[in-house]
Amino acid sequence: MIDFTINRTGLEHNLKKAREHSILIPTISQMQNPDLIPGKVRDRLKTVGLWDVNPLNLFRVTWKNEARESGGLFQAVPNFIELPPELTGVPCRIVAMAGKWFPTGCHKVGASFGCLAPRLVTGQFDVDVHKAVWPSTGNYCRGGAFNSKLLGARGVAILPAEMSQERFDWLHEIGAEVIATPGCESNVKEIFDKTNELKQDPQYMIFNQFEEMGNPLWHYNVTGTALADVFEAVKRPGDRFAGACFTSGSAGTMSAGDLLKERYPRLKLGVGEALQCPTILNNGFGGHRIEGIGDKHIPWIHNVKNTDMAIAIDDEDSQRLLRLFNTPEGRDYLLNTLKLDPVLVERLSWMGISGIANVLCCIKMAKYYEFTDRDVVGTVLTDSAVMYGSRIQELNDLYGAYTAEEARLDHSLHMLGLKTDSLLELGYAERKRVHHLKYYTWVEQQGKDMHDLNALWYDTEGTWDAVHAQARDLDELINAFNEESGVLKNL
Repeated sequence: MIDFTINRTGLEHNLKKAREHSILIPTISQMQNPDLIPGKVRDRLKTVGLWDVNPLNLFRVTWKNEARESGGLFQAVPNFIELPPELTGVPCRIVAMAGKWFPTGCHKVGASFGCLAPRLVTGQFDVDVHKAVWPSTGNYCRGGAFNSKLLGARGVAILPAEMSQERFDWLHEIGAEVIATPGCESNVKEIFDKTNELKQDPQYMIFNQFEEMGNPLWHYNVTGTALADVFEAVKRPGDRFAGACFTSGSAGTMSAGDLLKERYPRLKLGVGEALQCPTILNNGFGGHRIEGIGDKHIPWIHNVKNTDMAIAIDDEDSQRLLRLFNTPEGRDYLLNTLKLDPVLVERLSWMGISGIANVLCCIKMAKYYEFTDRDVVGTVLTDSAVMYGSRIQELNDLYGAYTAEEARLDHSLHMLGLKTDSLLELGYAERKRVHHLKYYTWVEQQGKDMHDLNALWYDTEGTWDAVHAQARDLDELINAFNEESGVLKNL
């Protein structure tokens, strides 16, 4: 459960900061339904850029932003792309919500909000005393640094040294303190080691996305309802919401699947990982290039008992398709050989590396379960190609200039050629085995209690439902904070 104990001293400091910088905090309900956002806020957003360091952009922490770089407001159905059989090679409909239209261009700004907001509106995090530390394999620390800046707090980003240069450049531009840890996406323990070192200094407060229950609270209530909205908008008579797949970075997005399984009981929920570091499939080793997903451990917040399938994706597939979707030669193949809709081809740039991996998970699931054209599979595109221009150049340097023939081969080998290997349907015993992997990271290394580990599995205390329901309590605290700060009245 999330602790909502009030620290009045810290709360007073946070309220003072809110008044000084005109900081108004959105509720989870407003992120689900932007129609609830006050008119005065909506009017001012018409002159604010999507990536501007402006506190009003907290209200754009929602899937329902208009697809505009500046001045955009909101829409009833999130931005998404539907990938046709000509591209995917499977008859089912695959729909993917776009994280590109969040501030920072990534939905992790929502997960970091879910972690920071409870401690900010209770005063447990004191902007005059603490620095907010954001351990990450890439995008979470960007979202955390951005939210810290908007909320008048000092942010510290921790991420592996081998992440894309675009991430580091942006973090420095926003003025975050940056700590690069050894290794690549799969070197999560090195990140934990650094946070444990910082914990010794009381000025640092750690917001560890892999264990913070604010992460699944946000995704269950915001991402889950948004994906349900997409399905309800696109479904035809007789269509089934058959599956949803998400690669496991922090596993926060998997909580969206918890909501979807409640609303659509026949839905299969899949978790993806990199074939080069198959933690769920083979206990974790190696490194990989699917930026934004971390491995060699099972996140504390992953509700493993509710997961139906584990799917491994070869990182070479995601890299090759990134180049296919974002080069003139690749787009020419998609337009003139596959005859895809030009609007869709343009929007394929909404897929970053982990988003491509999510889609590939959907394809493998669809092949395994033999989904038909009456089935819909959903996922999210965590970020877009904006953060990976340097990776495309690296591929060009490695393989030479791209050609039409290479585009055809990349599509045939790395998408149409996917098979149902390197995946595992999880029965009760397999799920429990995966859950037990949490022990080594969280009990032995991070000092968690075995009673709490067992509670996550047996749910004897209603852990998951209770956390999801805490969104109502958080909204009450946010409304009380805004009322006491008086910012809305003076806006």
